[in-house]
Amino acid sequence: MKFFVTSAKGLEELVAAELLALGISDIRTDKGGVAFNGSFEEGCKACLWLRTASRVLLVLAEFPVTTPQELYDGVRSIKWNHYLTPDMTMAVDSVLRDSAMTHSGFVALKSKDAIVDSIREICGRRPNVDTKSPDLQVNVHLVKNRCTVSLDMAGDPLDRRGYRLDRNKAPLRENLAAALVAFSGWQGDTPFYDPMCGSGTIVIEAALAAANVAPGLLRERFGFQRWPGHDLSLWKNVLSEAKDSRKRELGVRLRGSDRSPGAVDMARQNAGRADMARFIEFSSADIRTFAPSTSPSMIIFNPPYGERMGEEAELTELYKAFGDLLKKRCAGSTAYILCGNSELVKHIGLKATRRIPIWNGPLECRLLKYEMY
Repeated sequence: MKFFVTSAKGLEELVAAELLALGISDIRTDKGGVAFNGSFEEGCKACLWLRTASRVLLVLAEFPVTTPQELYDGVRSIKWNHYLTPDMTMAVDSVLRDSAMTHSGFVALKSKDAIVDSIREICGRRPNVDTKSPDLQVNVHLVKNRCTVSLDMAGDPLDRRGYRLDRNKAPLRENLAAALVAFSGWQGDTPFYDPMCGSGTIVIEAALAAANVAPGLLRERFGFQRWPGHDLSLWKNVLSEAKDSRKRELGVRLRGSDRSPGAVDMARQNAGRADMARFIEFSSADIRTFAPSTSPSMIIFNPPYGERMGEEAELTELYKAFGDLLKKRCAGSTAYILCGNSELVKHIGLKATRRIPIWNGPLECRLLKYEMY
């Protein structure tokens, strides 16, 4: 089977490394994700284990498209009764770029018509559309007049682990938080700190990785579990292997702090739902008072970028404080700071030893590495 794992721009190499770690070797890194050939079981494992990916798509067909009729005929030719029944719900999303057809809503509608017509012809009834929580999520990707039709195996995006029910004003997506940890190379061998933890996403993702917990274990279900012919015994085996590989103890402690008591309370609740509370200590404290208790340590945090009017002047002093505390209190440690404002970074007053481009949604950021000697 052919699969395509989508990711945020800049994270493709991390996704490729995760697939290789799962034993999936027939891969090809591309812009926006990684393609691989493998078994359906490997597709299920990818859904369960990938930390930095966005979606796992099962590719059904690829064909040229320049007209609405070619689109309809190509989609209609797929054996939809293998994946969909009249009693299921469905939805179609579409992505278009550099093609003769330019309206994504029309492409989605035409594709939907082809799918329901196919099912009606075979079964005598048609499935209903549910755009919020469909049993089958279809993805139509039309680029340079080449159409790829895929099924979203997970349903909801992979970053929605299930532990973060409460969100602060500007939450970092779980898969992006996991990417920060992965880029740092932290393996759970030194103490871990997030001194601006907000709702706790970075430190929780670090704990999940260190404890070798498959992030998909936290979800209620995946999209493929609703498909006809779902192999329950195969899925139970995949789940059992993942559960058996979890670590019960960690050799180091993880700590998150934030000046907002409300955010800290939210972080504790999120860690509890992720079953990581026993590994993480949260406290309410201003970052200006931060000092790691041991050295070396790993420090990762995501400060505000000053996107709203009037914030930048206030944040200038805060970024100066970052540089001061790193120089004076963090000797021997390594710090990673995700920053979306190049002007504010200058006020840290330290030279980054590595700058990794990362996109936080539409915002181009840099993950800056500071090695403190």
